[in-house]
Amino acid sequence: MNTQYPIKRIIDDEGNLVDASYQDQLNEQLVKDLYYHMHRIRTFDRKAISLQRQGRLGTYAPFEGQEASQVGSALALNADDWMFPTYRDHGAKLTFGADMMKTYLYWNGRVEGCVPPEGKKIFPPAVPIATQLPHAAGAAWAEKRKGTKNAAIAYFGDGATSEGDFHEGLNFASVFKVPVVFFNQNNRYAISVPIEKQMNSETIAQKAVAYGIPGVRIDGNDCFSVYFEVKKALEHARNGNGPTLLEAVTWRTGAHTTADDPTKYRPEDQGKGIVEPLLRMERFMKNNGYWDEEWLAEIDEKIKAEVEAAVEAMESYPKANVEDLFDHVYANMPLELADQKASYLAHLRRG
Repeated sequence: MNTQYPIKRIIDDEGNLVDASYQDQLNEQLVKDLYYHMHRIRTFDRKAISLQRQGRLGTYAPFEGQEASQVGSALALNADDWMFPTYRDHGAKLTFGADMMKTYLYWNGRVEGCVPPEGKKIFPPAVPIATQLPHAAGAAWAEKRKGTKNAAIAYFGDGATSEGDFHEGLNFASVFKVPVVFFNQNNRYAISVPIEKQMNSETIAQKAVAYGIPGVRIDGNDCFSVYFEVKKALEHARNGNGPTLLEAVTWRTGAHTTADDPTKYRPEDQGKGIVEPLLRMERFMKNNGYWDEEWLAEIDEKIKAEVEAAVEAMESYPKANVEDLFDHVYANMPLELADQKASYLAHLRRG
């Protein structure tokens, strides 16, 4: 264990409370809200993988195992806050209010899938690594200049810490003390690169020292720890104290994407002793008399119906206009692109 940056947790693997200072805050409503959203996004995630395997969805980035990190962080936000997700944070987006049908639509390559519901400040998912961090710092700076109490959260993986955007985002945010939380989900791999080959520092949280900001490590499979530490970091930011770097240590059970084979680079027994987030929460609920099989069956049926309705709506969505590939790249279309467009449309008419 790193003594300078210990991993903070509120419940252990067996669902026992290990930090009694939170006992009064863990009421039944909060517990059930957290479990509901984790169950909801896992159902979404598993359905997406199934759709991809059937050829009904494009290449997909699963997140099973990271539900506590995504739900706990998203539920800690206020309605007017900003969210800057990566391509893997659709669980956080859904928890924060993104439309489920459009989220599936995104994974079918549709630009409409990037459009958040009216009034929701959700940035389009960042596929280039770490590019969203400077954007998050900029949005937070704008909120500060406008005099609001709104904050931003930026999601990123351990591989993003090797990018220049990581430094630029954290440096800018710390210099101007903007209200942003940098939320790292440390899954210990950046695709096939293990964290020990990614960086020489023992933790990601300690990188905060270079920017003069707080750095905190949390158990990313403990939804309570994630929720309360993100809330704390957001309040720190809202009160004019600047950013926090949070490192949520978690474990994704599946592949990097549905096009990836983790058996090529991950040892077979790695991660076997890790208790996944929903099971840990279930054990806590049983230990405290909150578990209710009837309630579980009710929410399970409700969530499955929501997922199926979203899939049906996604598959019934009007076909994309192929001319969009050409028409929205340049203000004035170059001659070569106009020729390509005419050639392609002629090819489609022949087909």
